[in-house]
Amino acid sequence: MLTLNRAKEINATMVTEDHLLLHELNVCYAMGAMARHFGENEEHWQAVGMLHDYDYEKYPEEHLNHTAEPLRAAGVEEEDIRAILSHGYGLRNDVKPISNMEKSLYTVDELTGIIQACARMRPKGIQDLEVKSFMKKFKDKKFAAKCNRELILNGCAMLGMDLKEVAEICIEGMKAHAAELQLLGSDSE
Repeated sequence: MLTLNRAKEINATMVTEDHLLLHELNVCYAMGAMARHFGENEEHWQAVGMLHDYDYEKYPEEHLNHTAEPLRAAGVEEEDIRAILSHGYGLRNDVKPISNMEKSLYTVDELTGIIQACARMRPKGIQDLEVKSFMKKFKDKKFAAKCNRELILNGCAMLGMDLKEVAEICIEGMKAHAAELQLLGSDSE
């Protein structure tokens, strides 16, 4: 089974830009929280989250087209490769998310972008971020405008979960890693 340390090793061969690494960590920890929610292996889901944008830095226009073969060669299992590919469903490919892991990755990839943006605006960062504040920002289409809200809502529907519930799970999962995610806020600087 893919470990987080192994995922970080593999990822380091392709991803060097700080903002991409930070995004992958946000997704990683949100995925761990989703795994806990579903009673699955937290580290395994974190590892898949860590690798989800493996080829993006080098191939942004062909994202996910350069993922499967190198990950296969690195010993990543087919189930994990499929989960990674499925986060591009409808945008980059037709790999429909089926498992809870796949549906979660599809959903939290964009969702964590809005959570991160919300947290960065707060004096205490993510430490005191509540779902109510997140929902206000989610409804403001100009806030974190590049984050695909329709995709997030589609993902929540696939999971059979309410947006508030998924957001709360992800916020809590990210809070535990606030320092590493650079989301402690301006009060802590």
